[in-house]
Amino acid sequence: MSKTYLTVETTATATYEVRGSEFLGHVAPVDTVEAAESFIERVRAEYDDATHNVPAYRVPAEEVTERRLGGEVLLREYADDDGEPSGSAGKPALNVLQQQDIRNVVAVVTRYHGGPNLGVGGLARAYSRAVKDGVDAAGVVEDRPHRRLRVGTEYDDSGTVRGVIESAGVEFDADYDERVRFDLRVPIDDVEELVERLNDATSGRVDIDR
Repeated sequence: MSKTYLTVETTATATYEVRGSEFLGHVAPVDTVEAAESFIERVRAEYDDATHNVPAYRVPAEEVTERRLGGEVLLREYADDDGEPSGSAGKPALNVLQQQDIRNVVAVVTRYHGGPNLGVGGLARAYSRAVKDGVDAAGVVEDRPHRRLRVGTEYDDSGTVRGVIESAGVEFDADYDERVRFDLRVPIDDVEELVERLNDATSGRVDIDR
C-alpha cells in the first residue's frame, strides 16, 4: 500500500489586506510540474494588472511510483519573488507549504500594491498569511499517490470502457472526437487492476498510455 500524504482538497482563493496592499492567495491541488506551471500561467493571465504574482509549489519531480523510490517521492520545490525584494515573497510562500508538510500543491499570491512600503519583514508576513489563508480555504486532506492514464478506444467499445471506469470510481474526463479518449487519475495501487479490467472488457482493443 502506497503511503498517504497531505494536500489541498480543491482550488480556492483567499484575500488579505494590510496597510493599503491587497494580497490574494490562490491555491490548487496538482500532480505534476506541468500542471503547477499551467496554474501559475492562468493566474498571471487573469491578474495581469497586478503588481506581482508570486508562485510556489511542491510536486513530484516526475510521475513515479513509491515502489521505485523505496517508499519515497522526490519532490520538486519551486518559488520566485516575481520582482519583490529577494527572499521577501517566494520563500515565505513556499515555507508555508513546507511547514504544513503539504505536497502536490501550487500557490500563487497576487499583490496589488497600495499604501506605504511594507519592508522585507512585512512582505514576508503578508505573503505567508496569504498562502495560509488560501490553504485554509482550500482545505487540507489526506490523499494517496495517483497516476495519470490515457485510454483510447473506438466508439463501439466506448460505452463498455466508460462503464468500467465509472465502476472503478476514479476521476476522469472524456473527449469524443474521431476516437474516444478518457483521461484518468487513478490511485497507484489500483492501476494494474483497472488496466486488466479494461483489457478484459474489450478483449484488448483499448490503447492505454501510462
